[in-house]
Amino acid sequence: MASTDTDRPNLIVVLNDDHGHWAMGCAGNSEIRTPNLDRLAATGIRFDNFFCASPVCSPARASLLTGKIPSQHGVHDWLRAGNTSDQKWEPDGKGKRIEYLKDSDGYTDLLAGNGYRCGMSGKWHLGDAHQKQKGFSFWEVHAKGGGPYYNAPMIENDQVVRAEGYVTDVITDNALRFLERDALSDDAPFCLNVNYTAPHSPWGREHHPPELWDSYHETCPFASVPDGLQPPEWAEHLSIPVTDEETRRAYLSGYFAAITAMDANLGRLLDWLEKNGLRDNTLVVFTSDNGMSMGHHGVYGKGNATFPLNMFDSAVKVPAIMSRPGHTPHAVVCEELLSHYDVMPTLLDYTGIENPEASRLPGTSFADILRGKHSTPHRHVVVFDEYGPVRMIRDQKWKYVHRYPYGPNELYDLLNDPDETINLVRKPDYEPRAQRMRQSLETWFTDYVDPERDGTHEAVTGKGQIDLAGPAANGRKRFRGIN
Repeated sequence: MASTDTDRPNLIVVLNDDHGHWAMGCAGNSEIRTPNLDRLAATGIRFDNFFCASPVCSPARASLLTGKIPSQHGVHDWLRAGNTSDQKWEPDGKGKRIEYLKDSDGYTDLLAGNGYRCGMSGKWHLGDAHQKQKGFSFWEVHAKGGGPYYNAPMIENDQVVRAEGYVTDVITDNALRFLERDALSDDAPFCLNVNYTAPHSPWGREHHPPELWDSYHETCPFASVPDGLQPPEWAEHLSIPVTDEETRRAYLSGYFAAITAMDANLGRLLDWLEKNGLRDNTLVVFTSDNGMSMGHHGVYGKGNATFPLNMFDSAVKVPAIMSRPGHTPHAVVCEELLSHYDVMPTLLDYTGIENPEASRLPGTSFADILRGKHSTPHRHVVVFDEYGPVRMIRDQKWKYVHRYPYGPNELYDLLNDPDETINLVRKPDYEPRAQRMRQSLETWFTDYVDPERDGTHEAVTGKGQIDLAGPAANGRKRFRGIN
């Protein structure tokens, strides 16, 4: 039987893909159906100001797992190459497998080294999907970073195969196999990572349960999602141009359907824990790799929805819920500024495991919040993000975005302009504030950046990373150009 020792709780970390913080019923969206996310929030803490470390999948996932920022681990864009042996690779067109995080420990490495059984089910997208990594003894992963929801590419016996069924169901089926095999076998605690591809595109009706897609397309007004906004004037390129109402409705129908289908599978996991008496000793963590704009700011996508890359809140703010009945506070909304780089120190603190490299990492534990000790505020008053040569500093009142080397830069008064519509960076009255925030931003990054993996020196366009960053690339091209 899995651990029932309250000092060594089990962990289930559910990670969605491109899930906007606004797309949950418990966050105030009355149009989207998320009864199990609402159930999770009712038995735990929903974090209202949680941020990714980078607003695109692979860098964000690497930071969540390792506690490092992209300019430490070297993953600066979504991984276009190096995931599987059958994936075409530039420039020579041959398949290549790259272990991007080979020299970076994840929290699962430390958990496994301290007696936890670690399982991975779903989207990996951090290189060489054929190989078990980061302490995982159970490895049932998506072969690439995304793709069709039916007949999705998965790794099986070192080969890329097409899985039968809806991929969200398949990922949950595999997760439940881990639980049946490893969570019921002995007293060892477990850590299960369930990484869904939902609600990432594609959003067509053929990719999702048709009854779900139709239910949204036929009846939902989508009033919870902005419509008719113009893209920012500095955007030279949009990754997902949407110019007509029918395309908008079709995309939103698929996006909402993917979330509702995922929510049903989250319910399957919670039901299994309750049926087997493990719910009160399992911390369930739900979040997303990055946020998502679905018409917000007139764009569709995340940080690479635009070029130059963007740092809008809809891209960098993520949903986050953590629940362990009887241990975490119930139905609490936490307003503190927290980041994905805080997750590793928090989970290790919560499970009583020391990290020998903690002093080299930017994050700090907020485990006391999970324990209900709100009298001890988390130390952060600001959070930081980066996406290649674009960096952000944000507090509760202000946001500053700096694009190296040429700009454009941005400054927003979040109290009076929460939708980030008025850029104040060139207003003379606000120049001192912009300068102070830039100095704080550069000081913070100087403390943590590995100079050999500094994103400000990389040609990141949002079109994908194709090799290791830094000296390991040995002069090879590392990022795909904008064209």
